[in-house]
Amino acid sequence: MMFQTGPIGLATSLGTVSKVVLLILFLFSVVSWTIILYKWRAFRAFELEEERFLSLYERAQEKDEVRRLARRLTASPSAAIFLGVVDRLVPERESYARDRFGASPALEPSEEASNVDRNYLNRVVAHIMQNQISKLEAYLPFLATTGNITPFIGLLGTVLGIIDAFGEIGKQGTASISAVAPGVAEALVATAGGLFTAIPAVIAYNYYLSRIRKMAFRVDGFSIELLNSLQGLTKQVGARE
Repeated sequence: MMFQTGPIGLATSLGTVSKVVLLILFLFSVVSWTIILYKWRAFRAFELEEERFLSLYERAQEKDEVRRLARRLTASPSAAIFLGVVDRLVPERESYARDRFGASPALEPSEEASNVDRNYLNRVVAHIMQNQISKLEAYLPFLATTGNITPFIGLLGTVLGIIDAFGEIGKQGTASISAVAPGVAEALVATAGGLFTAIPAVIAYNYYLSRIRKMAFRVDGFSIELLNSLQGLTKQVGARE
């Protein structure tokens, strides 16, 4: 068994089992790197839109203006929570009627909105938050799966390669280093391929999970302040009744 060096020589010298294992690992690697780059762009868009929405929310005097912007910032979790809460307090048709007939455009809860249960709004926020987290976690389970199983796939290739190498040694009737080394080296290529596939997937998976946790804490803080501010407005509406 001749074991050649270099990428081309390595590919030609590998046995059938090693080639199949490396092909499987290559497919896992291509898909995982595609997900890593896709999620990088997705998280970048999320951060830009999130910062833009929070900046406008802090500066805006009229909440209807915030609502219009929030409908365009589809990647911002805070915008989604704002729309989910506000649309239940003040349906958009009421906001449209105020703008059309010259009433104040400031977004204030109606008489019916003053009776909205705070627990109901908390459940709405929790549901929207879970939906946003699910979107950010999309495709991440594949990275976790890649990090978990590809080392074992590589190890399986190594074990099968060593079995094949010992079979060749038995046929040659010698256990010299020149007879043993090529088969063992070929078998270890599968283990190396499994590790090269798994390590980037595990790093990316943990990195994106940490970013999702930071997002969840930040959006949770925004939702608390939003509900408190709207609760203050509903109390004002109730006092005017």
